[in-house]
Amino acid sequence: MAANHLYLIDGSGYIFRAYHRLPPLTNRHGVPAGAVYGFTTMLWKLLDDLHKAEGPTHLAVILDASSKTFRNDMYDQYKAHRPPPPEDLVPQFPLIRTATRAFSVPCIEEVGLEADDIIACYSKAALEAGWQVTIVSSDKDLMQLIEPGRLDLFDTMNNRRLGREHVLEKFGVEPAQLGDVLALMGDSVDNVPGVPGVGPKTASELIQTYGDLESVLAAAPDIKKPKLRQNLIDHADNARLSRELVRLVCDRPLPEPLEDLAMKGIPPEPLKEFLADMGFRSLLTKLAGAEVATETIAPRIEDAIPFVHKEYETVTTEAQLDAWLAAIRAETVVAVDTETDHVDCVRAKLVGISLATAAGRACYIPLAHGHASDDLLAEKPVQLDQALVIAKLKPLLEDPSILKIGQNLKYDLIMLRKNGTDIVSYDDTMLLSYDLDAGLGGHGMDELAKRHLDHSCIEFKSVCGTGKSQITFDKVALDKATEYAAEDADVTLRLWQRLKPRLPHEAATRVYELVDRPLVPVLAEMERAGILVDRAELAKLSSEFGEEILRLEGVIHTAAQGPFTIGSPKQLGEVLFDRLGAAGGRKGKSGVYSTDVTELERIGAGEDAAAEVSRLVLEWRQLSKLKSTYTDALQEQINPVTGRVHTSFSMAVAQTGRLSSTDPNLQNIPIRTDVGRRIREAFVARPGHSLISADYSQIELRLAAHMADVPQLREAFAQGTDIHNLTAEELFGEVNRETRGRAKTINFAILYGISSWGLAGRLGVDRNEAQAIIDRYFERFPGVQTYIAETVAMVREKGFVTTLFGRKTHLPGIKGKTVGERQSAERQAINAPIQGTCADIIKRAMVRMPAALADAGLTNTRMLLQVHDELVFEAPDAEVEAAKPVILKVMAGAAEPHVTLSVPLGVEIGHGQSWGAAH
Repeated sequence: MAANHLYLIDGSGYIFRAYHRLPPLTNRHGVPAGAVYGFTTMLWKLLDDLHKAEGPTHLAVILDASSKTFRNDMYDQYKAHRPPPPEDLVPQFPLIRTATRAFSVPCIEEVGLEADDIIACYSKAALEAGWQVTIVSSDKDLMQLIEPGRLDLFDTMNNRRLGREHVLEKFGVEPAQLGDVLALMGDSVDNVPGVPGVGPKTASELIQTYGDLESVLAAAPDIKKPKLRQNLIDHADNARLSRELVRLVCDRPLPEPLEDLAMKGIPPEPLKEFLADMGFRSLLTKLAGAEVATETIAPRIEDAIPFVHKEYETVTTEAQLDAWLAAIRAETVVAVDTETDHVDCVRAKLVGISLATAAGRACYIPLAHGHASDDLLAEKPVQLDQALVIAKLKPLLEDPSILKIGQNLKYDLIMLRKNGTDIVSYDDTMLLSYDLDAGLGGHGMDELAKRHLDHSCIEFKSVCGTGKSQITFDKVALDKATEYAAEDADVTLRLWQRLKPRLPHEAATRVYELVDRPLVPVLAEMERAGILVDRAELAKLSSEFGEEILRLEGVIHTAAQGPFTIGSPKQLGEVLFDRLGAAGGRKGKSGVYSTDVTELERIGAGEDAAAEVSRLVLEWRQLSKLKSTYTDALQEQINPVTGRVHTSFSMAVAQTGRLSSTDPNLQNIPIRTDVGRRIREAFVARPGHSLISADYSQIELRLAAHMADVPQLREAFAQGTDIHNLTAEELFGEVNRETRGRAKTINFAILYGISSWGLAGRLGVDRNEAQAIIDRYFERFPGVQTYIAETVAMVREKGFVTTLFGRKTHLPGIKGKTVGERQSAERQAINAPIQGTCADIIKRAMVRMPAALADAGLTNTRMLLQVHDELVFEAPDAEVEAAKPVILKVMAGAAEPHVTLSVPLGVEIGHGQSWGAAH
């Protein structure tokens, strides 16, 4: 007979995962129930998976009974910094206990003990009885209990078993020694003091060297590092206190006997009663045995329902509108889309709103349609008053129990906020697609409809025309407008039904719920706010740039031994390779020489006439682009009403998760050149205000130090050492201006997976020397080479790489037919997890920033821009000094608590009347 196997589920971890995986929902009684629903589906899946795997014979869910335990009596600051649970989560705790018991699973808690202690007590009792134990959790505190072959942890988030090897790899010690490591390093989340200056690595090394905490403290006077020695001596009592705080209690009486935890299956009646009472319809269907592919409250739309545009309804009476509102409240899910008269949502006026409640069931509510002929005497079509429609929609749009679904919802949110209503509780199909399938295609509605629904949407040009005959949407006849607009809502709802259920199965819930979805309203407000620009300064710069461009053209023509059209790749190629004899020219299929930036930089590294022309052309190109893109275009992009420039942030374009911006694209302003600084000086604060610039310092290198586990780099960042100086010392044995510059180039180039050929070009050395430098770098920092090898292996196996937050970047080129395609995908794979984690972290900072500023009473400080690793704010002069530490704190802690970094996030901050002065 097989031995008994006890599974102990850390219920608290499940609850918070459940809370964050779904938007706010309420049950049929009006009580918040999103966490209850998520917890129920997660527990059901786990029980089903374990049953199929013939896993446990006994099982229980362990919960925390209260926030105060015996540890608070031992140390009154224990967990003192933890915020209270979210207000809408508190009423869900008793419902979650009810949900657990509805599965006929024991739900155990004990006043005065934490769930971890109860788990430890049951684990000890089961092991003494000769049972096997699995703890369903990835909590580091519970790793102290691991015993090879007898007790392990099961991390359901990543579907992996955690045993002794995991503890050794992560902490460098045996599970039994982990408590000593935790005591030394402390825990900022639980407010366990530890020893200042002792992080995971140092704590691990100390325990490896001396064996246990008391031995470390006894040896403290002999430790050579003066700061570490003194900290261990001064904070010995805190270390001992911390050891008791992290020690798990395992000798208390069991609240319920082990035998009572025997698995009995899931009797359907209690579960059916609970699901019916909560109003979880899809789970009731699942219980009845129907095949359900979704884990959302709304039922799956049948794929067989066709698109019949003539059946969409044009809502022109109040009775029709009321009927739709009633239908939406009954369904609790609605797709929403707005139609406007302009693509710029800041300038646009609302023309109509479309809604969909089910496949094929959609409507359009026209609000501001006129007559296509522009005849002022022509009779306008019958339509409802806009103020009436908004007043009736507002309670529904702002009701957290009704889920609103949009495609690129940021645009609709801006339009609706301009008209006096918000959207609360929402999903965005563009972001769902982006977080699931980045790299596998675009995320616009037309492309998604074709890819997932095999449906070709009505084209905008077929409704509004093209060129000079194009009309704005408010001039479109209502029948055509209804077919086009209602289809948008219908498609959006069907896409949501396809995409949302994939989130938990494809491990995309965390990045969607914690990073991208909550960023939508933040970016909407930033776009509405815009930023002031100095038109006179822009005009002055345009004039100066124009004069410099003319001067450069003359110099280029002289160096090229005759005039030619500099902007023509064909003529430039002929000049460089045929007239001036540059070596290595390559022609494309069109027969034209390549003259892209890489080619010009290669030629420009020489000393001949072709090299001089190449360098001058690069300067000419940059100046011409800056003039046309910024100093000229920005003047035209100033909003006539607000007097500000309102850039549009694109959330689903950059493959790595980075935001991009258009109209204007602020990402391409040179960062460190004098020309770039002068353009930034044209971005200004309004009178009585300043701009604040907060920029992550070397965040890519910091994340590389963490992700590649490079001790030298981690320690350098922890101590504030210049990272490029360190690399110069390691690679070249000395630090001077030349070696530091080369080290800086190498540090970043390695992270982009550069080849020896590429590095040779960057450094101006031959390939053999470049390869020797790369080899030396990997020898000094072996963790980087391991990271690169593991990342390339992952992309070859899975076709994607992930960030620390779980964001996927798919790289189909890894299966490409040519070596070039595959190598390019490998280079992208090396950098994407680092770039993507940078993006996730700054997005997390942006999501948290408005609340942090509001909590500090800084209600007039506004976040305006995000460019690369930088955030730009406008603040009244009186708030600047108070705002800076708030901004710093949010940015420095943006990864926590979901990702714990082994390096600090450095932030540089400044302020001034202009962006240039603040940067």
